Amino acid sequence: MKEESNCKRIASMSRSAKKSELVRNVEEKRKQQESLIPYVHEDCVSNILIRLPLDSLHRSMFVCKHWFNIICSPTFVETHFRCSESVLIFNAPTRYEETSPHFTPSLPHSRKSNTFSIEAKYMQSSESLSLFHNLEPTSKTFIQFLEFQDGISNVGEYSLSCFGQIRATCNGLILLDNKLKIGGLIVINPVTRKLTALPPGTLNSSHNESYGFAYDYVSGRYKVVHLFRDALLYISCEIFILGTEKWRAVDGPPFGLFGWFGYKPVEAIGALHWIPQVNHSNCIVSLEIENEKFQTIPLPNSCNRYDGIVEIGSSLSYVTHKETHTDIWILKGLSGEVWIKQHSINIGCRMDMVPLLSFRIRGDLIFKSKDGFFTSTTLNCDQLLKLRIKNDSACHQISFFLMSTAWSLGVAVRNLKSVCIEDASWEILSFTILI
Repeated sequence: MKEESNCKRIASMSRSAKKSELVRNVEEKRKQQESLIPYVHEDCVSNILIRLPLDSLHRSMFVCKHWFNIICSPTFVETHFRCSESVLIFNAPTRYEETSPHFTPSLPHSRKSNTFSIEAKYMQSSESLSLFHNLEPTSKTFIQFLEFQDGISNVGEYSLSCFGQIRATCNGLILLDNKLKIGGLIVINPVTRKLTALPPGTLNSSHNESYGFAYDYVSGRYKVVHLFRDALLYISCEIFILGTEKWRAVDGPPFGLFGWFGYKPVEAIGALHWIPQVNHSNCIVSLEIENEKFQTIPLPNSCNRYDGIVEIGSSLSYVTHKETHTDIWILKGLSGEVWIKQHSINIGCRMDMVPLLSFRIRGDLIFKSKDGFFTSTTLNCDQLLKLRIKNDSACHQISFFLMSTAWSLGVAVRNLKSVCIEDASWEILSFTILI
C-alpha cells in the first residue's frame, strides 16, 4: 500500500515537472519571438492603422490579437469616424478601371476572384438558381463611390457586383433591390460583405414609391421605410425593422402632399425628410424615426427643381437658388424650431446646381450641375469652385446616394458577437444586425 502511494506521488511529480518544462519552453519561445520583432508602442500602431482605408483596416483586424483589440476598441472606432468623410455611391455599368485608357482586360477567372457577387452570395442561402439564370447579363452593375479631396473627385470601388439598383443607405449599409425575389430587398455591409434579405413588401412601380433607411438611436434598430401610392392614390407607408420577419403598416402622410417620388429622402435631426413635389414645393414631409409619425414643415420659400435639402453638421439644411445668389437655410430640430438663413453664396452661382452632400469635417458643400460638373463651396466662403474629375464619364447622369463609409467599420465592430482564437486562426461567428 505504501509502495503504491509512493508510485502515485512519483508519477504526479513527473507530470508536474513535465508541465513546468513545457511552460518554460513556451515562455522561452515567446521571448525569442519578441526579441526578433522590434517593439512598437501601441499609440504608434494605432496612429498607423487609423490612416488605412476601410477595406485594408478590416483585413488588418485579423493580423494578430493585439491589432484586433486596437481596431475593435470604442476609442479607435470613434477616432476613425471623426477622421473619415462621407462619399457618394452609385451603380456603374462597368468597373472603374475599364473606363481608363490604360486598362487591359483581365481573364474571366481573375475578375471572378476579385469581385464579390451579391446575388451569388444570396443564392447560398436560398433556392433562386433558376431566377439567377434569367437575369439579363447587361443589367449587371458594380457598386462604386465618388470621393472628394483637394479639389479633385476620384472614383473608387468596393469590388461588389449586383443586378439590383441601390435604393438607400444608412451608416455604411446599403439597401438595394433583390432581383432574385420579386419585391424583395437586400441589405449589405460593403466592408464585411455580410448581407441579409428582406421579405417583399407591397409591390408597386418604381416611379410610385420611395425607400428610406434610418437608424433609431433610441431603440438601437435599423428601419427601412417604404412610401408608395396605392390604388386609391393615397400615400401609404410600411416599415420593416431589421431583425424582424415582416413589414408593418403605419399611417401615411396627408392626402395630396406628394406629387412625385423623384427626390430621395434625407436623414437628419431624427427624421427622414422628403421634398414632395418636382417643382414649387412649399413644405417638406418628415417622418420621425422614433415615433413613426409624419409631419409637414413649411419651407422659407417655394422649392424649385434644382433646390434641395442636405444634412449639414447635425442640422437639416435647405439650399435654394436665386438669380444672383444661393441661400443656405438651417433647421436644428423638429420641436418648434424655425429656419435660419446661415449662408449666402454670391460668386459662381448657377440655377441648375443640385446640392448633394456636406462634408462633416471640412465643411464643404458639394453641388452637381445639369451638365455633370461638380462644384464645391466652403460654408464660410461666398463663392463656388469647380472640381476636377478624374473620370467624369463614369459619373455623368448617375443617381448618387450619400454613404458614411466609416460607419461600416463601426457597425461591424459593435455587432460582432464573438471571435474565436484557436491555433492562431480567427473566425467571425456572426453579426447581430445582419442575421
